Amino acid sequence: MIRIPQIAAAWVQGWLDLNKAASVEVSSEDENYPIESALLGDEKTGWRAAESGTQTIRLIFDSPQNLRRIFLAFEDSEAFRTQEFVLRWSPRVGQPFREIVRQQWNFSSPGAVREIEDYAVDLSNVGVLELMIVPDKSGGEARASLVKMRIA
Repeated sequence: MIRIPQIAAAWVQGWLDLNKAASVEVSSEDENYPIESALLGDEKTGWRAAESGTQTIRLIFDSPQNLRRIFLAFEDSEAFRTQEFVLRWSPRVGQPFREIVRQQWNFSSPGAVREIEDYAVDLSNVGVLELMIVPDKSGGEARASLVKMRIA
């Protein structure tokens, strides 16, 4: 019998400890939903912006990182909306960003309340990783949120 290795199990060991490897900047934060909840494991609450509109989460690494995987999870069971996010990186603070992906998702309860994106990447010498979220492309009052973000 041939055993097929579980890819997910191998990745679990490889997540970057963002608490030790980076500082974080957020454009807005609801005190009940801090960014640490999304980055360090509390998937029950995650992060949420304190105000509506476009929001930015920026990871500034203490030393340049080689990234192979970026995992994002968003959830909203309350608002019907089209969200867009842009994930981009830069070798250093103050240098131009390079776009990794731009993605839109339609949240519509009850069928589409959770968006999961799992990207295999090959990025070297990443100094800054930035996630920009437009929570409602129509300009509504939705607040950006992020359930989980993991980097390997």
